[in-house]
Amino acid sequence: MKTFPGGIHPPDSKDLAKDRAIDPLDPPRVAIFPMSQHIGVPCTPVVGKKDRVVKGQVVGQPDPENPRRFVSAPVHASISGTVTAVQPMPHPLGKAVLAVVVESDGEDAWAEGVPSPVDPASLDAAAIKSRIQEAGIVGMGGAAFPTHVKISPPPDKPIDTVILNAAECEPYLTCDYRLMLERPDALVDGLMLLGRVLGAKSFWVGVEANKLDAAEALRQAARETPVCVAVCETKYPQGAEKQLIYALTGRKVPAGGLPLEVGVVVQNVATALAVREAVIEGKPLIERVVTVTGDGVERPSNLLVRLGTPIGELLDAARAAADARKVIAGGPMMGIAQARRDVPVIKGTSGLLVQKEAAAPAWGACIRCGRCVEACPMNLLPNSIGIACEAQDIDAVADTAILDCFECGSCTYVCPAKRPMVQWVKWGKAQLSLRRERQKKPKAS
Repeated sequence: MKTFPGGIHPPDSKDLAKDRAIDPLDPPRVAIFPMSQHIGVPCTPVVGKKDRVVKGQVVGQPDPENPRRFVSAPVHASISGTVTAVQPMPHPLGKAVLAVVVESDGEDAWAEGVPSPVDPASLDAAAIKSRIQEAGIVGMGGAAFPTHVKISPPPDKPIDTVILNAAECEPYLTCDYRLMLERPDALVDGLMLLGRVLGAKSFWVGVEANKLDAAEALRQAARETPVCVAVCETKYPQGAEKQLIYALTGRKVPAGGLPLEVGVVVQNVATALAVREAVIEGKPLIERVVTVTGDGVERPSNLLVRLGTPIGELLDAARAAADARKVIAGGPMMGIAQARRDVPVIKGTSGLLVQKEAAAPAWGACIRCGRCVEACPMNLLPNSIGIACEAQDIDAVADTAILDCFECGSCTYVCPAKRPMVQWVKWGKAQLSLRRERQKKPKAS
């Protein structure tokens, strides 16, 4: 089976939800639409308090005056109703961001002309890309990088290979798995549309070995296409872009580089579905599948959820225990703990993990065992990075390869001293970013 150096083998814990078919959740009574649901420039609200909005209507657009506005994605209303507020609201990343709050009118009416189905054969590459951009599609595996940017490589970086990331290596999560079983033809359609934009000749789907039925479903869907479905070793983080590229093609993305450096674009399963719906059906990104699982829920579920839905409604649908100790947006390796029920589902929300017990282990000094180095899929020295961050020595942090770390948590998982490596990495990156911003500012005369 195809794989990559390093990595770990945590229990996948997918049995809780993997056999639960996708179940649509009722539209929320109140929806919260953060203007920042993607990497890049946040959107600017284009509606105000007391305005009436309808489903599929743009409520946030990139600021036309911002020179970096291309790296952004519009935000659409997922329900119809009245805007009750435009103000900072809780966000899954932990801090309040500007959001549009809409109270439902119960009509669930679409905007005029939305959806707008077309024959995809009538569209050229530019038209396909335009529909993807207008639909507000971003990477839905968690990174939330605007998709139209990812499929717009510079002329000197031609793309010959497109990979559909179907690994879903994060423990507990099964939303992508259910899409592979229930919508395999749509996923292949989305992959081929992305390939048309890029002019790619090679198409791969990477599926972990714990999803052989999904691999077979995709093979059947792709039988009359050039798509190759490959089974990869069940290993974390098999679904990380650089690791999946190496596993499937043998190409190594250079340190600090992007997949386009080796002629590859990688897109997530849910993103491929959103692309298909946007291009063929003319449907903007207003909903996604979210796994709600863990020992703290009575009914593990894979829910089709409107964006903007408060996570409390998902917890109620899955019958979360009232005394659950922790709710994590995402999975246990890379997810972020949530403190409020009114935090909304956004484009990158793939799951909610609910835990009955969530004791924080005491951590100690680095014992220099080297297990983190052995596990690191990026071939870094996590021990040195952690020591520099713990000492709050920014110069030492800058001398490490911390920016190549994508915070997979493998080092934390294997550390016998239980050192909070990922938290330190996040801190170190933030400090380096602040220092760069300070250095850019002109000195006062």
